[in-house]
Amino acid sequence: MATRSLPDRVAALAVLDDPIRRAVFDLVARSATPVGRDATAEALGLSRRVAAMHLDRLAEQGLLEFEFRRPAGRGGPGAGRPAKLYRRADNEVAVSVPERHYDVVGELLAAAVSESIATGAAVQEVLARTAYEAGRETGARAGDLDAALTEAGYEPEAEESGALSLRNCPFHRLARRHTELVCGVNLELLRGVVAGCGADARAVLDPRAGRCCVRLLA
Repeated sequence: MATRSLPDRVAALAVLDDPIRRAVFDLVARSATPVGRDATAEALGLSRRVAAMHLDRLAEQGLLEFEFRRPAGRGGPGAGRPAKLYRRADNEVAVSVPERHYDVVGELLAAAVSESIATGAAVQEVLARTAYEAGRETGARAGDLDAALTEAGYEPEAEESGALSLRNCPFHRLARRHTELVCGVNLELLRGVVAGCGADARAVLDPRAGRCCVRLLA
């Protein structure tokens, strides 16, 4: 499930709204090798201070990574300080409104199919177990049911009965096209979340209009 909150991901993408910062990011992203502050400043006609400011801001938001390295052929006591070089970060940042996490389903399916091919076990059985284990890890990490559900984009809403209704399905489009498969994965995932949190709740399939197919009963 998501490891960065929605506000964090929005903030990361918002830094690209500045046209100069976007140009800096594009320059680094297109480069086959890490780019330094001097090269960035020269390529974009900026001062070194401005280039450094934008590069560091992008790195703070996780869009760039950096390393310190001396230029090739220079070493020893008189080589000077290593240069700070930037490259595009491997981790992607995605935002959707409402929240969608199709990557979660994709990772679970890929893991289940890989294990099924390797062991000969039925894909459906492996997928159910894999989804449950992933949910359990998420719940244990969050430590709180409401926090885990909110982080994953479910938008939990308490009912008078004590049950939790989930106002958003993070897998909405896939659930509409492949209802039985995706809702089954969702159910096992949330059963795992409940177990990982140690919450006094039970996840059941209860499809309703405008709601996730799973409901959490007290």
